[in-house]
Amino acid sequence: MSSSRKKVIVRRFSRDWIAGYVAPVTFSHDGTLELLDLDGKVLQLSLDQIKWVCFVRDFDTGENPERLTRRAFSARPRTEGLWLRLRLRDNDLLEGHAANDLTLLDQSGLMLTPPDTRSNTQRIFVPRTAISELTIVAVIGTPAKMKPSPILQERLFSPPHPVPKARRERSATIPA
Repeated sequence: MSSSRKKVIVRRFSRDWIAGYVAPVTFSHDGTLELLDLDGKVLQLSLDQIKWVCFVRDFDTGENPERLTRRAFSARPRTEGLWLRLRLRDNDLLEGHAANDLTLLDQSGLMLTPPDTRSNTQRIFVPRTAISELTIVAVIGTPAKMKPSPILQERLFSPPHPVPKARRERSATIPA
């Protein structure tokens, strides 16, 4: 996903979808989403009508172009971040993994990694207006580092005796 425009499929609450391209960072502003559709027209879509925006690998026609077959994690995610469960306005449930950083404070919505990263959908943007309930299932962090245990056994041997300074200097110089 390193081009100047990203491939997306915008799913609306009316169940229809639009395929197109968005700018990677500034795709939503002032309650609208700016989308360049496949015919080359720039569309301004209201975030109130959008269920989610799926960043996809390729465009696919059909009933389910996002190919979101699995919407919940089958096991605990392994990467650091927040495991979130969202209930949308139409009572659909969606789980995802979000970074535990300041991007959660974005006023327009949440960026999630879907449970099945091998599907066509790589990332999902869910507008805040589409979310009716948000649950943090787990906070996933790095494993705690083990503290070194104190030495329980006494030293059996004394440390070696220091070498006299004059003897150290002689051994350091090599005769020519």
